[in-house]
Amino acid sequence: LLAHFGIEKRLARLDEAMIGSRAAGVVERVAAGEVVAYCSDAGMPAISDPGEIIVRDAHARGIRVVPVPGASAADTALIASGQCTGRFVFEGFLPTNRRQKKERLGALQAEQRTGIFYEAPHKLPTTLADLEEAFGPDRPLTVCRELTKLHEEIRKTTIGAANIYYKQNAPRGEFVLVM
Repeated sequence: LLAHFGIEKRLARLDEAMIGSRAAGVVERVAAGEVVAYCSDAGMPAISDPGEIIVRDAHARGIRVVPVPGASAADTALIASGQCTGRFVFEGFLPTNRRQKKERLGALQAEQRTGIFYEAPHKLPTTLADLEEAFGPDRPLTVCRELTKLHEEIRKTTIGAANIYYKQNAPRGEFVLVM
């Protein structure tokens, strides 16, 4: 986007593997008077995103944080899901540890609010199987991927049908599950 508009600015990649070591440097630059913009390539910065560390550190140093609202995959998926939007719980990414994941899903079984989860494509089949085990195959589910992009997909289905579909069709892109 910057290149398209001919804007030349220094860019620094801050993924989860390197955010811890670079967050302090970003906050130091702001403390020194620089203006820094944090952008995320997968939705709203700091929502299931390592940018939350920069925001937390900035607040700890008394630095003002100014959000610029934009699309959030969770909100976008909820709105398009056809599920109840009045009350919802955002769970983000489920734990990768199998025991912790099953415990989290078990704790959510009595939850009445619409649940929103993020999932990576390589973990989707396992997560759908775990959701089916925890909530049953007939629970309504909307599977969203590549929201607001060229290959957007919004599939209103059930957990069981999604489980079967994605076993037969290799999932691509980041997913938002709304149930």
